[in-house]
Amino acid sequence: MRVTVRLFARLRDITGASELARDVAPGATIGDVWRQLAGEFPELASYERSLSSAINADYARMDQVIGDGDEIAFLPPVSGG
Repeated sequence: MRVTVRLFARLRDITGASELARDVAPGATIGDVWRQLAGEFPELASYERSLSSAINADYARMDQVIGDGDEIAFLPPVSGG
């Protein structure tokens, strides 16, 4: 299966891209996609406990199963005023 991964703010800075395409196994979860990315970009790992995730623009938990063609978004915490 192929999914599109959207990254925002600091996550985008770390990877150097706002959008990535990734191949994942059937039955994969958002967490599986995140771990794949963190394996490629180790600096991402520290954000796992604080980020939000979404599937096709709807917030979703890391254990949510994804489907072929889905858009997965990872959003780090927002700070500032």
